[in-house]
Amino acid sequence: MDIIETIKEQIANNPILLYMKGSPNAPQCGFSARASQALMGCGEKFAYVDILQNPEIRANLPVYANWPTFPQLWVSGELVGGSDIILELFEKGELQQLVKAAVGNGEA
Repeated sequence: MDIIETIKEQIANNPILLYMKGSPNAPQCGFSARASQALMGCGEKFAYVDILQNPEIRANLPVYANWPTFPQLWVSGELVGGSDIILELFEKGELQQLVKAAVGNGEA
């Protein structure tokens, strides 16, 4: 399977997916740390991909997503954005609604 197909499959199979540097419990950059903390603050499980362990995804996802930086949050198959957008949505209470709706859709 080529890497773009892998990325598409990851996004399709995970209602909430964070592409980040490191893991939520051991982030490898400040932006990834803030993004994963905001997501954890929503109280729902989410999937993540450590792009440092997946150099092909790290190289190809920005092209596929048309978004140059990491982290990248995908909810219900749609790119939400990076760290600044994630934090802004969290502070407004909108991220929590987005995450809960995505999890709810998965259970229908």
